Amino acid sequence: MTLPAVILAGGRATRIGGGDKGLLMLIPDAAQGRLLDHVIARLAPQVGAMALNANGDPARLAGFGLPVLQDGLPDHPGPLAGILAAMDWAAGQGAASVVTVPADTPFLPRDLVVRLQAAAAPRACGLAVAATRDRDGTVRVHPVCGLWPVALRGDLRATLLDGQRKVTHWTTRHGAALALFAVDDAASSVDPFFNINTPDDLKRARALLGQADDMPAPGGAP
Repeated sequence: MTLPAVILAGGRATRIGGGDKGLLMLIPDAAQGRLLDHVIARLAPQVGAMALNANGDPARLAGFGLPVLQDGLPDHPGPLAGILAAMDWAAGQGAASVVTVPADTPFLPRDLVVRLQAAAAPRACGLAVAATRDRDGTVRVHPVCGLWPVALRGDLRATLLDGQRKVTHWTTRHGAALALFAVDDAASSVDPFFNINTPDDLKRARALLGQADDMPAPGGAP
């Protein structure tokens, strides 16, 4: 079975003015220039069924033609709640695992899913998250870009109900593998996990689009 995937679009984007980051225009005035259009275009060739995780009125995201999953827990407990919603949805699809990515990362690797699967395969837990290694050897973990076995969803729900919120605490406890990606720090390179948190990040992402020459054209509903 091809893995399902969920794009985590439930953040409140307080550092960029509030609202849905995924609806920000990465290519102004383009029919499919929203941030989510680009994330979907990156992810769709790698997975099977896809859904969005977002709270509030799902009608605002209807144009993407994807199911919208609400957090199953109240009070916006963070990305782990979105991961739990993804795991519950994937279990309903009959899948053993699910991939998640954030809605603000438009340059995701085209081999993200196969690399996550390869990293997770030797581990009994079947859990893997993405990480990058800079030229100086620094490893940076990107914990919401991950492969999540649905068998762990009961433990994750209990963890959230216990008040724990930090993704890396939970993944470390379960012995998650790291799918390592090299990041070339040359001026012409594009960090595949560059994410947009501020207006300056959005400007930089627009400038980087011309350098991401392997970027598939966004598709899907306008």
